[in-house]
Amino acid sequence: MPPHQSEPIRRSIEVEYWVVDDRGKLVEPGEIIDAAEGVEREFVEPMVEIKTTPCETTAELRAELFDRVGTAVERADGLGKRLVPLATPVNHEEIREIESDRTRIQNQVVGDAFQYVRHCAGTHIHVEQQPGRAADQLNTLVALDPALALVNSSRYFRGGRLAAGARSKLYRWMAYDDVPHQGRLWPYIDDTEEWTRRLERRYEDFTTAALDAGVGRRALQSAFDAESAVWTPVQLRSEFGTVEWRSPDTALPSQVAQLADDVVDVVEHACDTSVRIDGQTGGRVNDEVVLPEFATVVDHVDSAIRDGLSSEQVRAYLDRMGFDVDAYSPLAPEIDREGRVSAEEAREIRLEYADRLSAEVRQKEPLAAD
Repeated sequence: MPPHQSEPIRRSIEVEYWVVDDRGKLVEPGEIIDAAEGVEREFVEPMVEIKTTPCETTAELRAELFDRVGTAVERADGLGKRLVPLATPVNHEEIREIESDRTRIQNQVVGDAFQYVRHCAGTHIHVEQQPGRAADQLNTLVALDPALALVNSSRYFRGGRLAAGARSKLYRWMAYDDVPHQGRLWPYIDDTEEWTRRLERRYEDFTTAALDAGVGRRALQSAFDAESAVWTPVQLRSEFGTVEWRSPDTALPSQVAQLADDVVDVVEHACDTSVRIDGQTGGRVNDEVVLPEFATVVDHVDSAIRDGLSSEQVRAYLDRMGFDVDAYSPLAPEIDREGRVSAEEAREIRLEYADRLSAEVRQKEPLAAD
């Protein structure tokens, strides 16, 4: 295999935040989207997405993320609004979509289950593809998918406790349960050509389902191509020249920056050494990264969603893969209420974590070393 070049692997982050008013009620972002470069609307009304540019170092990525989130927080304050770093709104009013052909078609194809996607706010981490190593990078990120447990930020959906990672359960086990090839984790690949073939097959499946649901072929083709018609958690993105990991919840900027740094570190090690798929253990060692069999990864992912870091199995696996698990403090276990969470309590929780986000970006804490 060709060695990884000496240049750093660039990385970027996309993170979604709920928008609330000063009472904690979900509202539209309005002028928040004009606050800074990379601040955009999402497909549901009460949400913004904040993106960084590709960065070569953790310090650069962290500084840009803090700057853009901080600017958005300041603009929100001026409008009487707040940004909330939780994966679900905990309990909430109706969440409406912004009308578009894409969402209309997804509602037709996925059906009533698509409603679950509207309640999810997440983080996407992009890692620059390296020549000749993209398949190894993708396979490594597939094996690292249980690391979503490190930043689980909500257990609740519509006021009831759902899972340690409620967003991941909503996505994988509820929204796309009837179309699992679209939304669940895909197995390892042998090469990038295999990835392309998979995309083409899934796009054919999606096209068939859409046509069966009454979607016009022209409308479908104008809204989706093979790459944009899948929501599997790890993807090769030809549009950006990256491998994208879409599993983590939204969280505080320091948490997602730390996670991106640790994930890229493992991927860089994989590119500098060799990658081997073998057995059920897995681990990062000096001269290689050993990925466990895919069925084992799925078992760990299920535990990460269901139990989070309370699973000793997940903690041990992530430790072997190179994460300092004790350095993470996910938000989800902090929100622990007896019984159901009322709509009023949920609004209070959203404001509490909006305060946490605001305090963090305004603190301008020292940058973590690379």
